[in-house]
Amino acid sequence: MRPGRLGESLGIELPIVQGPFGGGLSSVELAVAVSEGGGLGSYGAHLLAPEEITDLVARLKAATDRPFAVNLWVPLEDGTAPRPSEAELAAHVARLQPYYDELGVTAPTAADVAARPDFDAQLDALIAAAPPVISLVMGLPAPRLVEETRRLGIALIGTATTVDEAVALERSGVDAIVASGTDAGGHRGAFLRPVRESLVGTFSLVPQVADAVTVPVVAAGGIADGRGIAAALALGADAVQIGTGFLVSRESGASAVHKRALGTPEARTTVLTRLFSGRTARGIPNRFVRDMAAHEDHVPPYPVQNALMQPIRRAAGAQGRPEYVNLWAGQAAALAQESPAAEAYLAGLVEEADRLLKR
Repeated sequence: MRPGRLGESLGIELPIVQGPFGGGLSSVELAVAVSEGGGLGSYGAHLLAPEEITDLVARLKAATDRPFAVNLWVPLEDGTAPRPSEAELAAHVARLQPYYDELGVTAPTAADVAARPDFDAQLDALIAAAPPVISLVMGLPAPRLVEETRRLGIALIGTATTVDEAVALERSGVDAIVASGTDAGGHRGAFLRPVRESLVGTFSLVPQVADAVTVPVVAAGGIADGRGIAAALALGADAVQIGTGFLVSRESGASAVHKRALGTPEARTTVLTRLFSGRTARGIPNRFVRDMAAHEDHVPPYPVQNALMQPIRRAAGAQGRPEYVNLWAGQAAALAQESPAAEAYLAGLVEEADRLLKR
C-alpha cells in the first residue's frame, strides 16, 4: 500500500491514521506503536492542562523519531454556555444520585463542574512543544494557529462532518481534512450546523469531500479492516483514520470493560447519545443509556454533564461495571479484535488492503 499524498506530505509510510481518543483513552504507547509501524499515531489532549501537554509531547518525541499527531477540541458555543444555577445543578445531581450511591462515589461540587480547559493556554503550550502534526475537531483553526504551524513546519489537520465544513477548513488553511462520517465512534464534531443536520455516512461523505477540496482527504468512521481501507481509497480518500479498531488494542488506554465490549455481537448496535458528556457521541448502548433515554434532551451541555458523569464513569471502569461506562464505538465495532496495535493489527490491515487493491 502506497503512502499516498498524505503520507508523502507527513513523511509516513502508510496512509493510516490512528484516531485520537480523549478522556483517558489515548496512550503514549499506542501512538508510538502506530507511528513506529509506519502510520500516524495520535493522542487526544483536550482534557490536559498546558503543562501536561508540554510533558506529553516531550514523552512522544523521546519515544519515537517518526511523525505523530496531538489533537485538541476547538471550543463550541456550548463550551461557554452559562453555568447552571444552584437549583439547576441540584436537579442534575439528583437525577444521577442513585448511580453515585450504587457505585459508592461522591457527586461533584459546583467548583468541579465549573472547571474547564483553557483552550488558548492549551494551544500556546502545544505550539511551543511543536509536535510534528496538530489535529483539530469541532471547529476551524484560529488564524494565529495556521500562521504558527506554517512558520514552524507543523502539519495541521482539521475534521469535517459535512462537505461545507470541509470547504471551510480548506479555506482556513489546513493541510489535510479528516472526513468523519456518522459511522465514527465517540463525539460528533459538527460545527457549522447542529449535529442532527450533519449526519452523513462515511461512504457518502468521502467522495463528496474529495470532489470539493484539493488538500488530502482522510476517511474516518466505520473503517476497521482492510476492506474498509480499500473502499475508502476507491472513493477518493488519500488515507484512512481508524479509531475503534485501535481502541481495542492492548496499548490503548481504554478500560478492560470497554475493550471486552468491542468485537462482540452486542457491538453491532450503537447509538448517538448526550448522556455521558452533554455532547452527542456514538457508543454501545448499555443499562445507563437505556435507563436514562428519556432524559437525553434534559441533561446539561458539555462540560457540565461531562463533569457530573466523571465519577460514575471512573468508578464503573475500576469496578468492572460496563453498564455505567461510556462504551464509545463506531459502527464497525463488531469487527474489532484485541491485538498489539502495530505488530498484528496494523500489519494485518496493510496485508488485507493490499490484497484487495491488487485484485
